[in-house]
Amino acid sequence: MMLIPTHHFRDIERKPEYLQPEKCVPPPHPGPVGTMWFIRDGCGIACAIVTWFLVLYAEFVVLFVMLIPSRDYVYSVINGIVFNLLAFLALASHCRAMLTDPGAVPKGNATKEFIESLQLKPGQVVYKCPKCCSIKPDRAHHCSVCKRCIRKMDHHCPWVNNCVGENNQKYFVLFTMYIALISLHALIMVGFHFLHCFEEDWTKCSSFSPPTTVILLILLCFEGLLFLIFTSVMFGTQVHSICTDETGIERLKRKHQPRERRASWKSVKETFGGDFSPNWFNPFSRPCDPEPLSDRDWVRQVASLSDMGNTETTEEQSEERKDEDSVEVIDE
Repeated sequence: MMLIPTHHFRDIERKPEYLQPEKCVPPPHPGPVGTMWFIRDGCGIACAIVTWFLVLYAEFVVLFVMLIPSRDYVYSVINGIVFNLLAFLALASHCRAMLTDPGAVPKGNATKEFIESLQLKPGQVVYKCPKCCSIKPDRAHHCSVCKRCIRKMDHHCPWVNNCVGENNQKYFVLFTMYIALISLHALIMVGFHFLHCFEEDWTKCSSFSPPTTVILLILLCFEGLLFLIFTSVMFGTQVHSICTDETGIERLKRKHQPRERRASWKSVKETFGGDFSPNWFNPFSRPCDPEPLSDRDWVRQVASLSDMGNTETTEEQSEERKDEDSVEVIDE
């Protein structure tokens, strides 16, 4: 075996002892199916708490400032049911996105024994992540917050305190969609409530004093407008990524890493769990289970060693990029 340079996104280490696969700790035994996943990141936990607080604040204002004091019973019941249903689905989607393994690659599997068991053939390579001592399958990227390599990683979102990857992208899309819907619904109700209060006596349109009512409604209006814009953009970005079968990271590296893509409808069905059905919008319905990684998923084929050698880097450049992947190949 020998170490050779590859393209500049994956500059390799000239010193084979840097990765030291023989010192990698063997991967732990996989836990039972359904084991909860949780990232212990202070910033992410704080953002997740803020998310829940803002949704519950909107619940409070909608119920106790606008709907319960309303004299129109039908209006209050219908809007109360719709808003609470959307809020419940939003928070459920948030929990699923936060507590679902996004597609973490087994940690510490870049051992000498495992690499030898792959029986690499001439022209075949394996990419090894020196940060988590894992062999990276195609389309996997390392997250510095989760401290794991994630399959089909799109980005790390602090609002859900997790990476958005292969296994939880559906829940993240639903979360952004339902937050956008409750934000729009809240803005519409605030508009109607202001019109109603201007026409009626302010003391009769809310159980709170007029100044308090105005402040609460303005804060809700600001929150709804901000989150409507933000989540709508995120929702559109995620749907575009799914339809084009290209994650955010892959889009940034498109010029340097051209690859084949799946048909858009096939990618959508895999993300949301089969053919179109109401389960697409159900955060308690799982997406299609990814196929277990086989030996061929760890190995990648290169056209020729000479092509890879054309991107050779200097010893100094290699030393500056010790955090990048290493690659191990079989010479012909």
